[in-house]
Amino acid sequence: MGSDHAGLALKQLLVEQLEKGGHEVADLGTHDQTPVDYPDFGAAVGRAVAAGEAQLGVGVCGTGIGISIAANKVRGVRAAVVHDVSSARLARAHNDANVVCFGARLTGPVVATQALEAFLATGFEGGRHLRRIAKIDSLEEDD
Repeated sequence: MGSDHAGLALKQLLVEQLEKGGHEVADLGTHDQTPVDYPDFGAAVGRAVAAGEAQLGVGVCGTGIGISIAANKVRGVRAAVVHDVSSARLARAHNDANVVCFGARLTGPVVATQALEAFLATGFEGGRHLRRIAKIDSLEEDD
């Protein structure tokens, strides 16, 4: 779990909800309102997932976009910005997303909590989606 200063309050709420649900959470920061740069935290979440230190990751910034772009720069990460339960389910089921990102300025705490629960409860469907995920993975190959 990681956020910049804009996502701090939502991140703290999501950490609390996850822990109440029995999940172990590694909070990679930030921990106060001091302005920080979202790429640092998106990369930290992505690296933790890619290294196998976390099964899934969560990133929060103002829009969710910047932190997802940063996380997606890490090989093996498929970060998705979600805005509701449906986009969270589809990110896992169709895209095998392993990092979910929220925009604290765009998605309220109730919807974000419900979307995170849906993300965690949904598995990858495989099937026709495997071919597409393989194509995404091939984009990371060295020339």
